[in-house]
Amino acid sequence: MDEVQHKFVDVGGLKLHVAEIGTGPNVVLFLHGFPEIWYSWRHQMIALANAGFQAIAPDHRGYGLSNPPTQPDKASFAEILTDLLSLLDALQIAKVFLVAKDFGVWPAYLLAVLHPERVLGMVTIGVPLKPKRSAFHQYLPEGFYMSRWRVWEPGRAEADFGRLDVKTVVRNIYILFSRSEIPMAAENQEIMDLVDLSTPLPPWFTEEDLATYGALYEKSGFQTTLQVPYRSSGDDPNITDPKVKVPVLLIMGGKNYILRFQGIEDYINNGEMNELVPDLEIKFLPEGTHFVQEQSPDEVNQLILTFLAKNV
Repeated sequence: MDEVQHKFVDVGGLKLHVAEIGTGPNVVLFLHGFPEIWYSWRHQMIALANAGFQAIAPDHRGYGLSNPPTQPDKASFAEILTDLLSLLDALQIAKVFLVAKDFGVWPAYLLAVLHPERVLGMVTIGVPLKPKRSAFHQYLPEGFYMSRWRVWEPGRAEADFGRLDVKTVVRNIYILFSRSEIPMAAENQEIMDLVDLSTPLPPWFTEEDLATYGALYEKSGFQTTLQVPYRSSGDDPNITDPKVKVPVLLIMGGKNYILRFQGIEDYINNGEMNELVPDLEIKFLPEGTHFVQEQSPDEVNQLILTFLAKNV
């Protein structure tokens, strides 16, 4: 990964860590999810740079090497959107393609609908675009991982994570989110206990990868990461026109546990999503998990490059 360059960019007094590679005229901005950091895009960034694109991947505020907000318990998606606009301005980038995964899809959506003049097109991975973030916890038992990581039992998630080193927390979440079942704990069980210490990492995620994540989460911890995305669901903006007016490619793994959330598979497959995204292309990778861009990088890279070539 030596060819990837790193720097810090000031966004409103907060230092964002940014990884970048490539010098092409067309810029692709990568937005990670949880428990990821810029590194989750390593395969895509190199492939796009080799194809003549400039690839940029920040760590969101409070993630990885980026500074945390001054009040982590009040961090919001609105702040992430402001960070992205400030980052583009600081780097003097007028327009970008967006590639977003997991909760990164939401700020990508906000950027596309609230600032369409800055967006050329969008690839979303693992999560479909929706006009409002769904409250899936309303339809699932108390042991649903999103419910546990919210604030209904103050300190429970922090205690669950805190009894383990950060590397083990990331390991467990990668294993859980790589399964096709929704992570769900019993009443007297914690989410971290859903993974046995003897369970191996997914074959596409190495001990070296885990060490990279662990080292970066040693710096950031999990305070901001629990707030955004899990505890900031009330900051949805009032969007007057929710339609996405740029071309969008959705890449879904067929074994992504997100497909088991109520209504998601129908929303993707029955044409309802086209009402929000008229210019939509959907690609399923049958064996893909929630981390399909790390699991099957060659296939994902080719899908992204084909999409970019059509819309550049």
